[in-house]
Amino acid sequence: MTPAAIPLLPSIAGLSPMCDAWIVDIWGVMHNGARAFDAAGEACRNFRAGGGIVVLLSNAPRPFSAVVGQMTVLGVDPAAYDGGVTSGDATRGLIEAWAGKPLLHIGPERDQGLFDGLGVKLATAEEAQAIVCSGFYDDTRETPADYAGLFERLAARRLPMICANPDLMVERGDKLVYCAGALAAIYAEKGGEVVYAGKPYLPIYERTLAAIDRIKGSHVPKERILAIGDGVDTDLLGAHRAGLRSVFIASAVHLPDGLDERALAELFASRPFRPVAALSALVW
Repeated sequence: MTPAAIPLLPSIAGLSPMCDAWIVDIWGVMHNGARAFDAAGEACRNFRAGGGIVVLLSNAPRPFSAVVGQMTVLGVDPAAYDGGVTSGDATRGLIEAWAGKPLLHIGPERDQGLFDGLGVKLATAEEAQAIVCSGFYDDTRETPADYAGLFERLAARRLPMICANPDLMVERGDKLVYCAGALAAIYAEKGGEVVYAGKPYLPIYERTLAAIDRIKGSHVPKERILAIGDGVDTDLLGAHRAGLRSVFIASAVHLPDGLDERALAELFASRPFRPVAALSALVW
């Protein structure tokens, strides 16, 4: 039996009466790495004005406190959300187990706030006992293939990797750039052990649901929470695993030619989960 078509909606407003809280992805929904999406901010403010809670959930490999500054510079209105959780927050919890041990950081220098106050020593590949991957050293010119040789040597030594951002790619302006998840996939192919800190894995959703309850001051049932994101295998799969309904925002990561019923059906045809609706963008 062919499943019913996923509804294509012009607005999120009609779904809001069924929700007490939204879990909203940041990159791809609230901004594209170059500018904020004003309509998304407006939608979140309208939902909050009606009593709803908005918690942002990102695979950014930095603590949420650091992400707030970047969002504000890009134009995301702080009044659009109540709080947030990032893969960086979850990563710090995993790094704590390595206090006093030498770690190799693979990623840009801007992500080194991950290690602040955790008592770890950043080391060379030869000295390290584990790896924290937050991204590429230079994602403007490198590809996963550039790391193949390094990963063969590290995997041969059985060094575990903590992946601080499970995303494979994101939009940055009008370009697609690789993320740490693409490197983690290569490392796993080489036989390396990888632990993922963010979406679609359950620990980050447990943190997020706990944050919603704290903000509300009482327990919010999962059936009253809606996850909104553009990453099929991060945002939507994670919501599915956590027992949450989801809405798909059709960014160029999955649908470079735009949202239409046929492309949407093909995208979810072989997946064991489906969103309750899809929108071209988060709009009220």
